[in-house]
Amino acid sequence: MRQRLLEACVECLVEEGWSGTSTTLVSQRAGVSRGAQLHHFPTKNDLVVAAVTHLSEVRGRELAAAAETVPRGRRRTRAVLAMLADHFTGTVFIAALELWVAARTDAQLHAAVAPLEQQIGRDVHRLTVDLLGVDESRPGTRELVQATLDLVRGLGLADTISDDRARRDHILDQWARTLDAALKESA
Repeated sequence: MRQRLLEACVECLVEEGWSGTSTTLVSQRAGVSRGAQLHHFPTKNDLVVAAVTHLSEVRGRELAAAAETVPRGRRRTRAVLAMLADHFTGTVFIAALELWVAARTDAQLHAAVAPLEQQIGRDVHRLTVDLLGVDESRPGTRELVQATLDLVRGLGLADTISDDRARRDHILDQWARTLDAALKESA
């Protein structure tokens, strides 16, 4: 039941946004009574904080699974960028984005979201370093990896307004070439 509530909360965040997500809507979507929902999560913040944790775990599992499918070879960098772009344009990222915006002005939510997002940021950074096979001790490499993550996150944000897949693909094609050249220079 708890799992159904958490998944329903994430779905509501994606479809209804933060302001449209209510404990009543979540319990209806999960197919549980309001009393059962209140037993597990007495307030919206209790529910959302638990959903944030759940969301962090889901994001980690999704990225790890996607990383397993990245091919080796000369177009690996582009494949890594595609994997990251898929993650940052997916529904789990949209739900996280809703929480980021809400956490900006809600201190209690911010206290829950910020440490989890920092951990996810470190995990995604480390995963990207591993997938690209780069040495962060080389000058500029850490910054290139972080710029890559900032780029795909920004492209994911742009995708929430309109489907810009064609533009995104052109940008990622160019960034793969730029990144490969820059990483080769720092080697």
